[in-house]
Amino acid sequence: MAYNLLKGKKGIIFGALDENSIAWKTAERVHEEGGTFVLTNAPIAMRMGQIKELAAKTNSEIIPADATSEEDLQNLVEKSMEILGGKLDFVLHSIGMSINVRKGRAYTDEKYDFTAKGWDVSALSFHKVMQSLYKADAMNEWGSIVALTYMAAQRTFPDYNDMADNKAYLESVARSFGYFFGKEKKVRVNTISQSPTPTTAGQGVKGFGGFISYAEKMSPLGNASAADCADYTISLFSDLTKKVTMQNLFHDGGFSNTGVSQEVIDVFTE
Repeated sequence: MAYNLLKGKKGIIFGALDENSIAWKTAERVHEEGGTFVLTNAPIAMRMGQIKELAAKTNSEIIPADATSEEDLQNLVEKSMEILGGKLDFVLHSIGMSINVRKGRAYTDEKYDFTAKGWDVSALSFHKVMQSLYKADAMNEWGSIVALTYMAAQRTFPDYNDMADNKAYLESVARSFGYFFGKEKKVRVNTISQSPTPTTAGQGVKGFGGFISYAEKMSPLGNASAADCADYTISLFSDLTKKVTMQNLFHDGGFSNTGVSQEVIDVFTE
């Protein structure tokens, strides 16, 4: 069901790879709610995914950009405003990558070149994106910037590896840059701490199926899906949340506040 919550609003969506990705679902929902946007992803990710299908479905243009490149981001922001006809109202940062995870290296045996690259892509890129928007004065007042995170930033999930550190840094950037964006531009900056979700990136984490099963048993409302997260993101892009900023918002069916559930107890007492 659509409510025209984003009618007339314009933005950029980072990270749509395929129909399993949260960014993809969000783009579909933004389109349904009357918003227009530019899609962007790294050139290598675009070759792997189906972003052209999403662009056709949502009448959107694609601008390739490496989110770790200040030059690419500056070009992305400038061209997006040209295409969309003015300043932006929303931006979704849905980017994450760990080479250590991909290569099967344990947290206690990191290759630091891999670590640095993963941090740049997954976390520092959020600062780079916002700095590019800030310097270009590209956001309308009461605009909204959202990044996706996971509660491994606060609690230990052994196989989440260095992505946990990246997410902690990402959330800190949201608070720190959120202050300046709010004070000087009246722009909101928040992170959504989502349930484990079977995206292409998420499924690369060792033991991910166990993550999902455990979280489902622990969460009073069950895991939040990618489509559920898209709906929540829409609410943060809308004018209904104009005074929500610098928050890490848990969207996990109650998992983050549950000590133990009866379903988990039952597993250990069978």
